[in-house]
Amino acid sequence: MLSDDTYVARRLHMLGEWDAALATLGPDAEPELRAEIAVDGWFFRIEGHDEAEKAVAALDPASPTAHLLTARLAYSRLLFRRDPRADDRAVAEAGYRAAAEGGDEKTRGWAEYHWAVLLDNIDEDAAGALPRYETALEIATKSDDGYFESYIIRHLAPHKEPAERIAMLRRSLHLRAALGARPQTVAAQAILADNLPEDDPERAELIRTFRPGAEELRIGWLLPAN
Repeated sequence: MLSDDTYVARRLHMLGEWDAALATLGPDAEPELRAEIAVDGWFFRIEGHDEAEKAVAALDPASPTAHLLTARLAYSRLLFRRDPRADDRAVAEAGYRAAAEGGDEKTRGWAEYHWAVLLDNIDEDAAGALPRYETALEIATKSDDGYFESYIIRHLAPHKEPAERIAMLRRSLHLRAALGARPQTVAAQAILADNLPEDDPERAELIRTFRPGAEELRIGWLLPAN
């Protein structure tokens, strides 16, 4: 059974209240949970990188979670071009490989997904990414994990024909909204809007809806550049 602090931290995490979630955790809280929240906070806000890296460094370096989160930090430095390191590309792939090979089925699925995103977004290697997305989707579907599925289909969608693409993006949005994953829902609204015709009324409504949420949560990659 989850402790009260752990439960509250997980709920705050889903709401995008990363600082409050971390503040809820006591000194004896699971270090893996603390690191996961810190890394997510950095990824969405593009703030707090050093704190996230410190939280990951507190984990057993041989654990699948440490491998996965270390790889995610390396990938995000490349993606956002925030002080990328010379070995970030190699570190990211090595971390995803180690997590996929050494973790349980759920961790393997997330590692395959993140590995696909690395190939897709950094290498622009769709041929290499697609089989890994499909592996991750099979794991998500088998375990009936709608949250995980929402991530995978959001990234699979750009590789599909327009009608299927929109359907996948809309399903990703609905899955996230139903689960109360607020930052992910805001991001899904933004990507769906970006894929609809400029004169589509739904697009205008999505833009009106997601922008205040992005500002409140300080989602760095959804805010206008200064």
